[in-house]
Amino acid sequence: MTKAHIWLRAESKPLEERIALTPDVARKLLEAGFKITVEESPLSAIPAQEYQGIGCDIVPAHSWQQAPQDTIILGLKELSEDNWPLVHRHIHFAHVYKEQQGWQDVLRRFKTGKGELYDLEYLVDNNNRRVAAFGYWAGFAGAAVALKAFGKRQQLDSTAQTDQPVLDKLASMPSKQALVDDVAESLSPLARPPKVLVIGAKGRSGRGAVEMAKSVGAEVTQWDMAETQVGGPFEDILDFDVLVNCVFVQEALPPFITLPMLETNGIEPRRLAIICDVSCDPYGTYNPLPIYASCTTFDKPCLRIIEGAIPST
Repeated sequence: MTKAHIWLRAESKPLEERIALTPDVARKLLEAGFKITVEESPLSAIPAQEYQGIGCDIVPAHSWQQAPQDTIILGLKELSEDNWPLVHRHIHFAHVYKEQQGWQDVLRRFKTGKGELYDLEYLVDNNNRRVAAFGYWAGFAGAAVALKAFGKRQQLDSTAQTDQPVLDKLASMPSKQALVDDVAESLSPLARPPKVLVIGAKGRSGRGAVEMAKSVGAEVTQWDMAETQVGGPFEDILDFDVLVNCVFVQEALPPFITLPMLETNGIEPRRLAIICDVSCDPYGTYNPLPIYASCTTFDKPCLRIIEGAIPST
């Protein structure tokens, strides 16, 4: 007897190569009596043929809208921005419960269609701990991009090429070690290792960021609840080269840093050069880094927030 029908949809977000269900786990679900349908996707890191080989049904991308109403639609990131009602049960990161941009429209679609949302960010066990989180690798990759950007910016500043983009388009890497080697190469011309501050260092993403920074020889300082409980802003942040914010925010907090703090006074150069916001909630009211109003992309991974000199290496 089939327990339930799980439909693994193709992601709509550009360059999203991750996938919410691996063939190994899909095989276990099939053996347990689930029916699994997998959409073809030109973006997915795992080709549909690997699922077909173990007994999953393969269908065209974005065809889940025609799935039977009792089907569970599984994905990772947000759905495309349409307005038709959602009638299925959905499992993914919806990015709505912190009142992010467009949250009302998304929830209205569920209400109108009488569908249900099981948001991966808020699924917890009996101990109230999250059961589905990609935080470690988010922190690891975020810190990698930040450190690569720091190395590139130092080189551009030293040659007065301040009009050049700090980083070109990002691409996936074949392995963890390949990413570490790539970042280490970017930092190799520098005269000193960068000073990195990771806020939320004891969480999943924080641990990933710390490991990445240490793996390339950065000087890492770790802040968590004990260091931030007094409330910001924190002037000490300006003493670091790179800030990586990995705090899982569930309520409004005093800002960690503000735009006026980043302004140079014309006498002392600002040391802080790169800010990586792994938590990334610029459109919500809970954002502890209210210094930017739009997100970066894989095509344009760096956003200049404010002008100002930094020490040469």
